Amino acid sequence: MYKVIIGIVVVAIMAIVAFMIIDPHVNVSRVNDTSLIESNLDGAYTVTVEGEVENPGTYNLEGGSTIKDLLNAAGGATSSADSRCYYEEVVLEDKATYYVPGMYDFNDICNNSEVNKVNINIDDAETLMSVDAIKSSIAASIVSYRTTNGLFKTLEELQNVYGIGAATYKKLRDYVILHK
Repeated sequence: MYKVIIGIVVVAIMAIVAFMIIDPHVNVSRVNDTSLIESNLDGAYTVTVEGEVENPGTYNLEGGSTIKDLLNAAGGATSSADSRCYYEEVVLEDKATYYVPGMYDFNDICNNSEVNKVNINIDDAETLMSVDAIKSSIAASIVSYRTTNGLFKTLEELQNVYGIGAATYKKLRDYVILHK
């Protein structure tokens, strides 16, 4: 009986050593009591891009990569992407999702009407309220946030503004820009 147990332990150790030789970055973790094997590459970020890019999805990039690097990994922005909505030099955050809005109103069948957008970095509260999803309290919070924290570097930063959760962010992200 002991020989069987010792044999199983030896085989298990040999399997673990073999897997570590194949990929030394393999980590075994427990999530909801289920054993998962995850690859954890040193210095790599897992970042998701959505919207007007050729290949939306999740990418592994080196730490310190920028939005420009992410766009390149995703095959570039589409011809209808609104480049006023991102800064290419912004450094990415690990496990973050970035959105690239389009320039055109997708409710328009011909898809050739440009969306009227407001600039969250320079427009006053009254101008910000021209977007349906931005009410007076949200507009005041946006102005207060940028006064306290400086200019917005990404659209996703809007979710740090008091009163803007994930649902409100998704309603207004197509109607705001960061620069002219």
